[in-house]
Amino acid sequence: MESVWLEYGWTLLILIGLEGLLSADNALVLAVIAKHLPEDQKKKAINYGILMAFLFRFGALFAISFIANVWQVQAIGAVYLIYLGAKNILGKKEEESEESNGEVARGKGFWPTVAKIGAADLVFAIDSILAAVALALALPESPLPAIGGMDGGKFIVVVIAGIAGLVLIKFAATWFVKLLETRPSLETTAYLIVAWVGVKLAVITLSHPEVGVLDSHFAHSAGWTMTFWSVLLSIAVGGWFMSGRHLTKEVHDN
Repeated sequence: MESVWLEYGWTLLILIGLEGLLSADNALVLAVIAKHLPEDQKKKAINYGILMAFLFRFGALFAISFIANVWQVQAIGAVYLIYLGAKNILGKKEEESEESNGEVARGKGFWPTVAKIGAADLVFAIDSILAAVALALALPESPLPAIGGMDGGKFIVVVIAGIAGLVLIKFAATWFVKLLETRPSLETTAYLIVAWVGVKLAVITLSHPEVGVLDSHFAHSAGWTMTFWSVLLSIAVGGWFMSGRHLTKEVHDN
């Protein structure tokens, strides 16, 4: 029995690290979506976003069996994230042109921004829970009763990791808001990450037994997992250095 709990403890540490990475993405996107608002509204929108992230993740925990088995939910999330990323990357020049002409873009007010944050939080909650459950399901059964259609021990591990992720979102979002003021080009990096997480959800959808386009084990295979994280880290690191070069060039030009 001791070896079982050791395995649970080790998996929990891995999950907390994974949630930390996913929370950083979530926090960066939250900060980017809210960045156009006035300072007082920005803080309020981010706080609403963190509250929604909290509610959505805990709601997703109690709907694990539904989220894991209904591929349409995963497909909608994938389409939304890919659309959100592509729309903001491809439409950035047009938006900058409108702003330079003094035009106010529609949907840029406080409540439309909160709604946009909520939609992004919901999809990130689905992605986060699916990733956590994929790792937790590999654990041996515990003597605890089932919760939310899942073994009690596995459920508790996912809950603790989810709470850790939410705490990290709170601190990371505040930091990213300040960072975007000095490195505004990170906005493009954020939306590239959003689109790439959308691709991940698309792969999970295509690997679903009822869809069957990809092998059912592919979405959680070592090869695809390594590919996903390698590309994600490359986007993040590359975006960081590129934003630094852009900033240096602007300072030099001025």
